[in-house]
Amino acid sequence: MTDQTRLAELESRIAFQEDAIDKLSDVVARQEMDLERLTRMIKLLNAQLRELGPDGEAPAANEVPPHY
Repeated sequence: MTDQTRLAELESRIAFQEDAIDKLSDVVARQEMDLERLTRMIKLLNAQLRELGPDGEAPAANEVPPHY
């Protein structure tokens, strides 16, 4: 194998690796955005669950509490 062939092979490998790294970087960025969106959704759902009464239903706005 000549030096020129080895050099061409190495340059080809580097180009392939750079392309793979760019694609992986894009995937990681998309996953980060998905994680942030899902985290916001979980926080919202947790807040909604805390607002529910013990029987799983939202309290009525004009309902008189049972101690009256």
